[in-house]
Amino acid sequence: MRKSVAVVLLASMVALGGCSTGNVLSGAAGAAVGAGSYEYHLKKMKDKVQADFDAKKIDKREYDIRMDQIARDSVF
Repeated sequence: MRKSVAVVLLASMVALGGCSTGNVLSGAAGAAVGAGSYEYHLKKMKDKVQADFDAKKIDKREYDIRMDQIARDSVF
């Protein structure tokens, strides 16, 4: 997942490279906002998994599986 996100970000910056500097910076800022919102979504998912574990809705094994999945999906 990390590699695909990195490739998409790199490709978008290369595609915008021929544009003026202002457009390149706008594209980079947009990519940063997109990555930030994705990380925020993952944090909300972690919080939900933690709440489910604390409320005994899931067991330790399920908790570990879900948290590992979220960690692997993280960009950073």
